[in-house]
Amino acid sequence: MGAMADDITFDRSFDLAPGQVEEVMPGVRRILANNASPFTFKGTVSYIIGRGNVAVVDPGPEDERHSAALLDALRNETVTHILVTHTHRDHSPGAARLKAATGAKTYGEGPHRSSRELFIGEAPRMESGGDRDFRPDVTLADGDVVIGDGWTVEAVATPGHTANHLAFALHEAKALFSGDHVMGWSTSIVAPPDGAMSDYMASLKKVAARPEGIYLPGHGGLIKDAPSFAAKLIQHRLGREASILHRLGKGETDIESLVRAIYIGIDPRLVKAAGLSVLAHLEDLVARGIVHTEGTPSVAGRYRLSA
Repeated sequence: MGAMADDITFDRSFDLAPGQVEEVMPGVRRILANNASPFTFKGTVSYIIGRGNVAVVDPGPEDERHSAALLDALRNETVTHILVTHTHRDHSPGAARLKAATGAKTYGEGPHRSSRELFIGEAPRMESGGDRDFRPDVTLADGDVVIGDGWTVEAVATPGHTANHLAFALHEAKALFSGDHVMGWSTSIVAPPDGAMSDYMASLKKVAARPEGIYLPGHGGLIKDAPSFAAKLIQHRLGREASILHRLGKGETDIESLVRAIYIGIDPRLVKAAGLSVLAHLEDLVARGIVHTEGTPSVAGRYRLSA
């Protein structure tokens, strides 16, 4: 799920047709779900690790055609593991159908939850929505290793986009299945209460320091020179923070005004998401004592620099 940025070169050349299986690198195949949107780009990418006895990463949305295409791609093979990066409805619901068809166990960090406590009257607001039905058979923590037939995957806790987001490092290929944490076509949406900017920035720094040179994201094509790209995303977020502080330097304001000032020429369909991203920055800035608001940070709040 993505938003826009103008200071990073994004790669939007991705011509994989829905349902088509493609070997993206030795030992890894990908297949695209037909769920394109402003938030999902061309759709959710599911990955198949290995040959014969395989793992599937992110079985995708509740979509009979995508599940059938996945099973067709896996004919005469055995699914031994179903790995889920996070519980948004474009990534995890397909796990139930795949598990029913194959008997494979599901692996993830845990059920969907918010990054912080909900305020009174507050509800999750993202169009993608949380998949509240997913419960992994095997709960993975940071650094846990899953071993399959000819492949080794390490769980890398990467909260921020969601509280339960995992990336998966494929040791043999020095590649990282980055889910929605890092994507090559767009920045990730960090939307409270599902997401938290402080967590997201820490997770970006964490993956940027890791050895994997290639990322295989949940939407769009693979990312080469990946740690450098992650470092640019960190700089982009720091730039967004600086823009917010610059505008607040002119006086107290609200999120709607901040979005107008910062996101010039934004797709109207992404204005709400941009507002939530600004809220995520403001939550972080308020927690750090740099920005002040009356009560708890909210979309309707007014913000000023702390005295």
